[in-house]
Formats: sequence, C-alpha cells, structure tokens
Amino acid sequence: MENPSYEEVSAGSTYHAETIQITFDPKVISYKDLLFVFWRTHDPTTPNRQGADVGSQYRSAIFYRNEKQRSLALQSKKEVEKKDLFGKPIVTEINPFKVFYPAESYHQNYYKNNRNKPYCQLVIDPKIQKLKKELTEFLIK
Repeated sequence: MENPSYEEVSAGSTYHAETIQITFDPKVISYKDLLFVFWRTHDPTTPNRQGADVGSQYRSAIFYRNEKQRSLALQSKKEVEKKDLFGKPIVTEINPFKVFYPAESYHQNYYKNNRNKPYCQLVIDPKIQKLKKELTEFLIK
C-alpha cells in the first residue's frame, strides 16, 4: 500500500513498520555509533512489540541504504548477540530500505510537542533518561 495513514499502519494490516528515518552527518556521528545507540535504547528481543505496542508494525528493524550499512548492521547485531546483552535472542530484522512515508503532521516532533502525555512520560522519558545517563558521549553538547 502506498502512503498509508497512521490509522492503517497501526491497525496492523499493511505490514508497514512504524519507524523513524534518521538523517545524520557522518562527520558528527558514524553509522556504527548510531547502531550502538539503537541496540541500547530499545528491546530488540520482543517479536512484533515495543513496550505496550503490539503487532507487526512494531517489529524491531534496521533498514539499510547500501552494502556498507548492511554489513555494519549485521556485524553490530552479531556483536550484541555474542555479548548476550539481553539474555534472549535478538529478533531485529535487517532489511534493505525501500520507501519511507512520513507520519502525519501531528506525529512530527511528537515528544517535543506532547511531553505531558502518558505515552511520552511512561515510554519515551525512560529511554531519554537512559540515553542521558549511559550514552552521554553521543549527545550534542
């Protein structure tokens, strides 16, 4: 389905993944460092689930844009599995990027615009606190 709505994706019938697209400057942060942060800021062991959100649209996935990114993503996944950081098998998919459909305007900058909503306080805030506490070297000063 081309350009599905949030409601269509969240219903779970389109097989799209609810995800983000990260644009980055490799002079500021490397793809490898982005992968490091990725593995440490979400649970890559729960198939079709992130927090309280359940369904294939919430699967853990990395979408690579070229062979170098694919190789680095696979290598980072193997390193995480070898270190057994989660005590459970990693289910994160590593797939080629095809197309990204931006969410509707009310989802843009969602956290920034909705910090007082329960989802932001219960799901996003703990991840941000973990990032600030454990991964400070990746934050812009």
